[in-house]
Amino acid sequence: MSGAAVRISVAVITYNWPSALALVLQSLAAQSELPYEVIVTDDGSQPATRALLEGIAPGYPVRLVHLWQPDDGARMSRARNRAIAAARGDYVILLDGDMVAERHFIADHHAFARRGCFAQGSRVLTDAGLTRRMLEESAPMPGFFSRGIERRRHTLRLPALARWYARPGTKQRGIKSCNMAFWRDDLLRLNGFNEAMTGWGREDTELAIRAFHAGLLRRELRFSALATHLYHPTRKHVVGNPNDLIVDDTRARGLVRCELGLDGHLAEFAQPPADLRPG
Repeated sequence: MSGAAVRISVAVITYNWPSALALVLQSLAAQSELPYEVIVTDDGSQPATRALLEGIAPGYPVRLVHLWQPDDGARMSRARNRAIAAARGDYVILLDGDMVAERHFIADHHAFARRGCFAQGSRVLTDAGLTRRMLEESAPMPGFFSRGIERRRHTLRLPALARWYARPGTKQRGIKSCNMAFWRDDLLRLNGFNEAMTGWGREDTELAIRAFHAGLLRRELRFSALATHLYHPTRKHVVGNPNDLIVDDTRARGLVRCELGLDGHLAEFAQPPADLRPG
């Protein structure tokens, strides 16, 4: 288990959904254990996202950073790598900008952080109606008996059972970077996400495969580090995704580092990016 001195950076990726991002940031500000910093890494949003961040920054309880890159198609790998390069924490939690964190989310990730491992969290799925209510009312994460959810078991925080599920292993199914965490120095060793992968999906699976090749193990965070996914249409069932070919190549060649990755952004963030909070 990690020590109390670990600094945690949360890298929140977003694109043109400021109302969802506002709820996510609100949930991170209300944590029982606050992170060291929250880095919003923006894949080309319109100015409304920046306006939101500037509006909440004065009262935000931790360091708040906004990284923006031009909108040139879906470049999630690049956006996440920029956040990792900019991070000043020892441990980086990857969170999507449509994932509302339960109040012990950071504390749970901290508790299950272990050297030689990365952590894979889960999520509660909401329908369109519940998502609309959550956004309109700034409602908290739903409970087990709430209407409009799928994967109801992921509303349950059960620490004893969570410890059983978190035994390190090499399971490759269910990898999703919407709720995932790595030691930052492990991400540097892997060279982060593969920026040859653009468009929808599979960049998280490819990263995890390289992590396994490097000898890292996966800790499954069930019944802990809870988060609720806000509904939106998905491209999950894309047929003939070219990113699948990159995944297959990574697996076949036993790669640990990607060629086009995190190291391309380290010089840009040799100095810490600005904290949006005044003073």
